[in-house]
Amino acid sequence: MDKLNQRLDQKNAAVIVVDVQNDYCHPKGAIAKTGIDVSAAGEMIPDLQALLDAAREHGIPVIFLQTNHEKATDSEVWVSRFEDGVNPICHTGSWGADFFVVSPKETDIIVKKHRYSGFIHTRLETVLQTLKIETLIMTGVSTNLCVESTARDGFMRDYHIILMKDACAAFSQEEHDMTVKTVDAYFGMAASTNDVIDYWKQHAGRIPQLQT
Repeated sequence: MDKLNQRLDQKNAAVIVVDVQNDYCHPKGAIAKTGIDVSAAGEMIPDLQALLDAAREHGIPVIFLQTNHEKATDSEVWVSRFEDGVNPICHTGSWGADFFVVSPKETDIIVKKHRYSGFIHTRLETVLQTLKIETLIMTGVSTNLCVESTARDGFMRDYHIILMKDACAAFSQEEHDMTVKTVDAYFGMAASTNDVIDYWKQHAGRIPQLQT
């Protein structure tokens, strides 16, 4: 818990929700249609929802990262990941790009992105600087791609990183566990949602509040 205290005590924190969208998480989404098991995304939703409810209750900003892809952002290099050169995921304005189960409240913030990392060519850092955020509480999918990419870039920009190991999901347990271990060793720490929620409850009077 000392590691958690170091990253939360008297620090402005924000919960970052990465790519919890139909194409990544829904059993009828683009990823599932390729035969990949997306069930872990659904299984982590209750823990993610509990964390979001607690964050809002304690005045912690919640920032949703939402992937949007279109011809204007799908470069030749970016679509080279697909055998046919066509990106089927999270087209702007599509059902697949819509949020899955959890969705932003009026007080939450949405940052649209076009690459794995939420920091690449987005307004995320402007938002974080404006809110004077020091600690990023990382959640979402997939643990080893967009969540990890954003966490690494955040650490490189001198943000404290807390990876929520039970409010993230990958498309295999091995990939998820690999990122949890890597982040905990080199880019911050991993924790459970209960750890963070309990901290907020016990230190309610010491949590910097979001000014709206």
